[in-house]
Amino acid sequence: MIYNVQIKVMPLKDLLDPQGKAVLGGLLNLGLKGVEEVRIGKHITLQIDAESEDAAKQVAEEASKKLLANPVMEFYEIEMIN
Repeated sequence: MIYNVQIKVMPLKDLLDPQGKAVLGGLLNLGLKGVEEVRIGKHITLQIDAESEDAAKQVAEEASKKLLANPVMEFYEIEMIN
């Protein structure tokens, strides 16, 4: 069966986010007020062929740990969307 999985990868809350700071500066330069903070991350969608939802989630977990997220600087969240 094919399972659809979304993985959200974001910088750790305690780390600076230079991309987010640059975007925040751009928004302020455009006159957009009220934006206090911007954090930039990645949104990844996988289609996984697996025998069960648990097996698909395990593949997504392994992919996130080994390739998609840097645990020193980022955290990730996995969501099954079937």
